[in-house]
Formats: sequence, C-alpha cells, structure tokens
Amino acid sequence: MNPAIPLVPVILCGGTGSRLWPLSRASYPKQYWALAGDGKDTLLQQTHQRLEGLPGLAPPLLICNEGHRFIVAEQMRQIGVEPAGILLEPIGRNTAPAVAVAALQATAKGDDPLLLVLTADHVIRDAAAFRTSVEAGRAAAEAGLLVTFGIVPTGPETGYGYIEAAEPVRSEAPMPIDGFVEKPDRATAEQFLAPGRFTWYSGMFLFRASAILSELERLAPEVLSGCRAAALDQDTADLDFLRLEREAFASSRSVSIDVAVMERMGLGGMLSLEAGWSDLGSCSALWETADQDAQGSLLLGRVINEGASNCHLRREHRLVVGLGVEDLVVVETDDAVLIAHRDSGQEVRIVVRQLEAVGAREGSAHRRIYRPWCSYDGIVEGERWQVKKIVVNPSASLSLKKHHRRAEHWVVMQGTAVVEKDGVEELVDENQSTYIPLCAKHRLDNPGKIAVEMIEVQSRPCLGEDALVRLEDRYGRTDTQSQDVSHLQSALNAGAE
Repeated sequence: MNPAIPLVPVILCGGTGSRLWPLSRASYPKQYWALAGDGKDTLLQQTHQRLEGLPGLAPPLLICNEGHRFIVAEQMRQIGVEPAGILLEPIGRNTAPAVAVAALQATAKGDDPLLLVLTADHVIRDAAAFRTSVEAGRAAAEAGLLVTFGIVPTGPETGYGYIEAAEPVRSEAPMPIDGFVEKPDRATAEQFLAPGRFTWYSGMFLFRASAILSELERLAPEVLSGCRAAALDQDTADLDFLRLEREAFASSRSVSIDVAVMERMGLGGMLSLEAGWSDLGSCSALWETADQDAQGSLLLGRVINEGASNCHLRREHRLVVGLGVEDLVVVETDDAVLIAHRDSGQEVRIVVRQLEAVGAREGSAHRRIYRPWCSYDGIVEGERWQVKKIVVNPSASLSLKKHHRRAEHWVVMQGTAVVEKDGVEELVDENQSTYIPLCAKHRLDNPGKIAVEMIEVQSRPCLGEDALVRLEDRYGRTDTQSQDVSHLQSALNAGAE
C-alpha cells in the first residue's frame, strides 16, 4: 500500500430520486437535500465528508447534469471543498461514460491516481468502517485490481442487484467474483442469504485510473472513444466547470460500469462492507435509517403526533398532524402532498411518470427554482399575470436580458438592489419599487452584504421563462444553456437514481 498515490474521489451526482417524490424532483433531486444525519448537511456533502482522514485524499472530481452545476459548486463551497473539476454531462449516459470521463480527466496530465467512485445519494452511518474498508482495498487496487464494494445483506432485499463471491464473504481483502445477479424475486433473494457468498451491489468502486481505462478500451471501446472525443473537445472556459462536447458524448453507449466492464472481466474483486449503508431508494428506507420516536414514527418539521405509529411524517410548509394512523408516509411540500402506505415506495415513480406524461410541472420541478444567483419561487399565477419571490445573493447578479411579451414590476422587500434599465442604473431600497417595460434591456445587481428579496409581478400573455432573451450573463449561461426543467429532464445522469 502506497499512500503517496493520490486517492481521487469521483462523485456521481446525477439522477432524480423519483421514489422520494414529492421532495426529490428533477430540478432539485435527493442528493442535494439534507435527508440523513443531523439534517444540516446534504447527501452530497456527507459523501465527501465521510472521506476525511483517508491517506492521500485528493480534491474530488464531480460529475453532474449541466442544470445542477451551480448547486453542486455551492454545496462544495459551503463545506470548504474546492473540487479538482466539475464535469458537466450534456445528456445522461449512465455510469460507464461518467467513470470514463473522470478517468480521462484524472490522467490528463500524465498522473495515474486511485479513483474512488461514489454516488452522491447514499447514506453510510458508520463512516469509520467505510474508511477502513477503503483502506483494505487500496493495495489490491494499486496492483491493478478493479475493486467493488458489496454490502452485507440484512435481509432478502428485492430492490438491489447482488454480487456473488467465489467463497463466503470476508472484509479483510477483496475476493474473486463469480458473477452479478439482477434484482431477484423474494424467493431467490431469500436463497441468496443462506450460502453467505452474496452481497448487495452498491455501485461503489476503487481502482487505478489506468486500469479502468484499459478495461474500457478492451471491453467497451465505443464508450471510451465517445468520451475521449467529448473530453478532448471540452470547453474549459466555462467558469470552473468542464463542459463535455454534446455530440461526442451522446455517441457513447448508455451503459452502467458493471455491465460494460465488471461483469465481463477477470480483474474484478469484491470487498464486503458493513457500515450502515442505504441508497435511500424510498421513504421506507429513509424511515429505517433515521431515529424514530416512541411510537416508531419519523417526524420531520412541524409535525404533531397523536397516536400515529410506524409513520414517516414530513412537513416543509404547513402543519402536519398524524392522528391515530399507522404505517403511512405523509410528505407535505409547497405544491404537493403524498399520502402512501410505508411499503409502497417503489410505486411512487409510477405517479411521477404519469405527471410527466401530461406535462404537469409537479412531476419534475418544485415551486422554488434554483439559479446561480440564488432562487425564485412562483407564489401565485393567473391567466395573464404571475407573482414570484426572487432572492439574489450578495455580490450576485441577474443576467442582462429583455422580454418581448411581458412587463415586470419589482418591489424590494429586503436589501438594496442596483437595477439597470436600457443602460441607466437606479438604486432601489427596501419598500421601493421599479417598473420594467416591455422589451427593456434590464438586470439587477446585489452590491450589499445581505440577500436581496423582492416580489416580482409579471403581466402580459406569455409568462414562461422561454419569453426571455439573455444578452449577457456572468455565469456563462446562454439561451441554449437553459436550466429550465423541460431541458433538465433529458440531461440527467443515471449514476444515482
């Protein structure tokens, strides 16, 4: 084992987590929520924090959808982490292409580090045990073995794939793999528990960058060639982000790393892991990983429990009361309420698909939409008007833009804003307002030390974000790089569900 070899975390940040709807949606999926632990840090932040103390730990590489890039950057900034790079996927292509571009980036300057591939939406309650397992696999990975982490089963789970080891599992060193098994039925899953050779597939890996590139070249050359072209043509001038070339990346086959490589090669090893792992694939999984009250219920937010047992009750905005019910999930958000049996988590995605099929916004976006400058919240909407609450961070700025088919009234409720209209600037203080006429070139800057909060009233027939023409933007956005949900859904990475 050589701690001088850098250990580069590769954190896959894609996916929608549709089984945790209405909390997790395409515009702001579960990995960016504080769903576990003390509720202060998001799943993405916890993914990196649990690595602290590993020898040779290097800055991480993060791979995310273009529309989430500023969320990822801000959450890393909040915990004091400066990534080695944030790679932007223009379209979802599953985990094999994601790992390929990360390995190419890690070796771009001739280095050959160890890559620790993780997904951003997992919970691992025993971080020390996880770090011990990583260290147990380091020597084998340095020698060229492709190590995957198998979770020691706690029951006959049908929602996970399984890894079959050549002999009963142990945690001291990686073991030869006999095969991978897709999600089984319950009877098969129960049979897997008896021999002690099966573990749950976690989607976490440890290997040298050169080793995975070599196996991709041998077993999935079409994946690697597309990724290599996308990485070579990337536009590194997009702030701190590495934007992959769309057509080249799209030419790469959409396939997971286990199907493309691990199931077809002889250099794989499985290291068993017992560390309180969960992929938070449902509200039931969230209930199981959290602390419950005396009635066995998980209460989050302003919730009153009067005789509710074994329930998951979450409030985001309005008071939730559980009265004499059991085995229920109730999740309240600003625009949707889910009421379901605690064991029906796998069916929630069916509802999400139904909403998306009819174009319902609730299927993929929250009422609050995040932007690089902060967020806006659609409060209420009429046939020819709309009211939003807009929050702009200190030193942040809206883009210079104009609207062909709508006018806007801005009322500043907190802070001081500098508003530019057709080249003329004005200072708008708290309790003051300004009017943005149709087709006026305008923007707002926040020069202060506190966030600007304002109410925006839009009028005219066309209220959608597609009515704007962006003329200038400090964040590198253009009209063709919109974060709007209609574009976001098609670009999501399948690296995390």
